[in-house]
Amino acid sequence: MIGNSSFKVGIYIRLSRDDGNIESDSIISQRSLLNQYIKENNYNLIDEYVDDGFTGTNFERPSFKRMIKDIESGRINMIITKDMSRLGRDYIGTGELIEKYFPNNNVRYIAINDGIDTFIDNTNNDIAPFKAIMNDMYAKDISKKVKTSLHSRMKEGLYVSGRCPFGYMKDPTNKNHLVINEEQAETVRLIFDLALKGNTYHSIADELTKRKIKTPTSYYNYVWNTKSINGNTLSQEKGIWFDTTVRSILLNQIYVGDTIQGKTKKINYKLKKTVKNNPKDYIVVENTHEAIIDRDTFNYVQTLLPKNVKRPEKKRFYLLDGLLYCGDCKHRITIRYQNKTGRSYTTCDYYRTYSKYHVCTTHTNNYEILEGVILEQIRDVCKKYLDKNKVKDSIGNMTFEDNTLKIKKQIESLELTNNKLIQNLDKTYMDMLKGIIDEEQYIRVSENLKQEIEDNKSNIDNLKNEQINENKIDNKKIEKYIDEFLSLENPTRELIINLVEKIYIYQDKTIDIIFTFKNVT
Repeated sequence: MIGNSSFKVGIYIRLSRDDGNIESDSIISQRSLLNQYIKENNYNLIDEYVDDGFTGTNFERPSFKRMIKDIESGRINMIITKDMSRLGRDYIGTGELIEKYFPNNNVRYIAINDGIDTFIDNTNNDIAPFKAIMNDMYAKDISKKVKTSLHSRMKEGLYVSGRCPFGYMKDPTNKNHLVINEEQAETVRLIFDLALKGNTYHSIADELTKRKIKTPTSYYNYVWNTKSINGNTLSQEKGIWFDTTVRSILLNQIYVGDTIQGKTKKINYKLKKTVKNNPKDYIVVENTHEAIIDRDTFNYVQTLLPKNVKRPEKKRFYLLDGLLYCGDCKHRITIRYQNKTGRSYTTCDYYRTYSKYHVCTTHTNNYEILEGVILEQIRDVCKKYLDKNKVKDSIGNMTFEDNTLKIKKQIESLELTNNKLIQNLDKTYMDMLKGIIDEEQYIRVSENLKQEIEDNKSNIDNLKNEQINENKIDNKKIEKYIDEFLSLENPTRELIINLVEKIYIYQDKTIDIIFTFKNVT
C-alpha cells in the first residue's frame, strides 16, 4: 500500500450563504477538522482551497477551479473534505468527480464524516451515489425555502433586491425600505418632464448627455464603450445616456411609490440563468415608499410613449410623425420624402414590408395635404369642445372616451393579422420545398415573419392587460391645451400629442382621430 507521506494533499473547504448560520459547517470548524485529520494520519498538506459563500449546486467556484488546475498539473493527488456535501450538492456533478474524474487522474478522495475513501474498498464508497442524491435533495429543499421566504417578503412590500433602482437608496434604518436619493430623483423628474413635452427616448437621452448629467451606471463606477457626440468622444463615466436607459425609467412603476418584484425567475435551483415572468405574475405592492412622480403624471406619460418611440432618423420634421396608423391593418403609417417630387408621402408600414403577400394596401397620401386636413378636423373638434353651452352641460362630469370597444377591435385586428402571417409563413416553407425560393431566402423571410408574429402577440398581451385610465388629463389641462392649440397658426408637437392619441387613415381616405379627451358632438 502506498505510504501516507507520498500523497500530496489539498483540503477543500466550502460554505454557502445558506449554510452560514450553521456553526458546525463554518470555515474555521472545517479547517480545524481537516488539519487534525492530516496531522493524525501524517499526510503531506500542499494547499488549502476555500470557497466561502458559494453554492454547492454548481462548480463555478474560484478555489474549486484552482484545485482542479493543480490536480491536472500534478501538484496535488489527494483531496480531503469534511463530507461529500462540501465537494458539491449536485449529484450528477459530484458523482462524475468521484466515479470518473478522480480515478482517471489517479486522485484519492476522502470525505471524513461520510467514511468515504476511494482508495479503500468499503461499503461507504458503495453508498456514495445515494449520499450525493440526498445532498442534492437537501439543496433543492433549501432553494424552495429561500424562494418561499423571498416571495413572502415581496408580498409584504419589502424591497429584497440587491441594487436600488435609480432615484432611490436603501433606508439606513431598514435595508428593505427605499428612500429617495434626491440627486438622482431630480434626473428622474427631468426625464418625465421631457417625455410630457413629446420628446422621444432618443432626444431625451441626447439632452441629458448634452447637459452632462450623470447616468445610472456612472453611480456604480462603470466605464465602458464610448460614443461620439459632435465629434467629441465621451466615456460612460461622463454621462452618455442611451435610449434603453430612458425607456426603462419611464416605464418603471417604482417611481409612483409601488414595489414591483418577481419579474424574473431561475430556470432551476442549479442554474443562475433566469427567464422573464409573465407580467401578470409580477408581485406588485402599492404605496410602499415615497413617490418621485405622482401617479396621474406617470399614467399620462404611459399614454404618450407609443407616440414618442424612436423612429428612423429623418432630415425633415413631421408634426404628426408617430401618430399615424393604418385604419385597415392597424400598423404604423410612415412618412417618406421623395427627392424627385420634393414632396412627402405616407405609406402603410405593414404593406411596405410584406407587399408581396398582399396583406394590406399602400395608403398613399400627400403628407402636406393630409396634415392640413387633420389639423382642420382637430380645430373643429376643439371649437365644439369649448362651446360654452356644451361645456356648461358636460364639464362637471366630463370623462374620457371608453376605450373598451376600441381595444377589443385592435385585439381582433392583430389576431386576424397574425393568422394571415402564420399562413404566409406556411406558404413560404412550401415555396422552399417546391424550389420556388432557396433556403437563404426562406430563412430571411421567415425570420421577419416570426418577429412580426411575436411583436403582434406582445401587443395583444399588452392590450389585454391594459388598465384603462378614465382620467388621463383633468378638464383644466384639456382647456389649457385646446386654448393654446386654437391660438396658434402652427401648433407645436407637444400640443398635438397632448390632444391626440392616434390617427387612423383608411384606404378610402377616411380619417378617424382618437382624442385624449371625450369628443363633444
